[in-house]
Amino acid sequence: MLRDVGSVYFGPNHPMKPHRLCMTHHLVLSYDLHKKMEIYRPHKAYPVELAQFHSADYVEFLHRITPDTQHLFRQELTKYNLGEDCPVFENLFEFCQIYAGGTIDAARRLNNQLCDIAINWAGGLHHAKKCEASGFCYINDLVLGILELLKYHARVLYIDIDVHHGDGVEEAFYFTDRVMTVSFHKFGDLFFPGTGDVKVLINVFLCFLYLYLLDANTTDLSPGALEIGEREGKFYAINVPLKDGIDDTSFTRLFKTIISKVVETYAPGAIVLQCGADSLAGDRLGCFNLSIDGHAECVRFVKKFNLPLLVTGGGGYTKENVARCWTVETGILLDTELPNARLDTFKLSLARANQHGLSCEIYGLYDIDPTTFLRMVCNLPDDVLPFSLIEQENLNSKSYLSTIKMQVLENLRSIQHAPSVQMQEFIILWLLIAVIYEFQVPPDFYIPEFDEDEQNPDERMDQHTQDKQIQRDDEFYEGDNDNDHMDVG
Repeated sequence: MLRDVGSVYFGPNHPMKPHRLCMTHHLVLSYDLHKKMEIYRPHKAYPVELAQFHSADYVEFLHRITPDTQHLFRQELTKYNLGEDCPVFENLFEFCQIYAGGTIDAARRLNNQLCDIAINWAGGLHHAKKCEASGFCYINDLVLGILELLKYHARVLYIDIDVHHGDGVEEAFYFTDRVMTVSFHKFGDLFFPGTGDVKVLINVFLCFLYLYLLDANTTDLSPGALEIGEREGKFYAINVPLKDGIDDTSFTRLFKTIISKVVETYAPGAIVLQCGADSLAGDRLGCFNLSIDGHAECVRFVKKFNLPLLVTGGGGYTKENVARCWTVETGILLDTELPNARLDTFKLSLARANQHGLSCEIYGLYDIDPTTFLRMVCNLPDDVLPFSLIEQENLNSKSYLSTIKMQVLENLRSIQHAPSVQMQEFIILWLLIAVIYEFQVPPDFYIPEFDEDEQNPDERMDQHTQDKQIQRDDEFYEGDNDNDHMDVG
């Protein structure tokens, strides 16, 4: 299935390149990291599973639409926000099924205590809304994974370090205290998606929803209303809006301070960490100045809480840096340092050579001077300044970051203690859902109830059962089988 998601082509000039997953796969293999973990092929999520969050008509449309028939559905394309940012391409629905199925399966393995950490680098598409696509995202696998974790955990913490605000996840859980969302992102200058400030106008969708569900006299819809959640979810949506050029020191200090207080106050039963790599320096769509070490330090810090942890990918539009970042972070999650893969000395600027139309083949990792590397591998002329020496100005002053930190901590103080859940009622409700669910979804993809270590070694497991659970050996190829179509742009 790696080839299924890695071969998806969004179209010429589109910044989303799923081929980055194949590149990550190559690097993980080259460091033998796959030998230190279990690798499972995800099931393709069934439409009814996707409809646990998304509207049934939207899921059905994604299932039905193809590049050849899209001209017949112009009205629906507009309704569901499919177009330039979210194009219709071959095998679109299967692509959604695979990456969403991976996150759902990861949550189920955590729920069944079959692992402590589960990774799905293909997931993390945090912009998708209940009834529409958004920001290169069609199905919000993160929401589906969190809903799965809520079956076993009273509280789930969602952390997002993508350069873009995790608006789809925040919106999904805006009215509940069962999920706390914490997003560190760029805000301002009309940067997509335009939400996620500490103080903003509530978006139009929520305004209409509030007016419909609530007495308008009891809801603050005035300018400057806090984007912190509403009703039971008030103070459980945390946003950390940042400006261009934030560096490792500023970002990690702020991250650790806020996340430490969040975990102390909220006491989550599980954590979902979205590791969008477009917050790295040199990203085609990003504007931060984080190195891979700085980005990975956030992963290392969250891992130390020793809570069930679901890790996903997300944004990231300079493929080479994305692959290296997620490989390093895979190593961290496996307690394996990869010194040759650490790119702090490179300043993540290899991708900037692409801006000059240069081609950099970086399946290998080179422990040499970055200037020499750029000139040797990218044929960089001697009179061109290496991009690794160019750093973006950090517009986040100490006073600005201090103000943001104090606002967030003040909101956290409004939470007296971790919210309690009437678990008896919750379990009854979950059982009712499970009974209904069993009649709608074929049960053959569920995680087996048996302990694999207690299986009779003389009893052969049929091939179909094996194939459903374990990644095929022949998918661990290390050759030049990955082709990224025509990467124009």
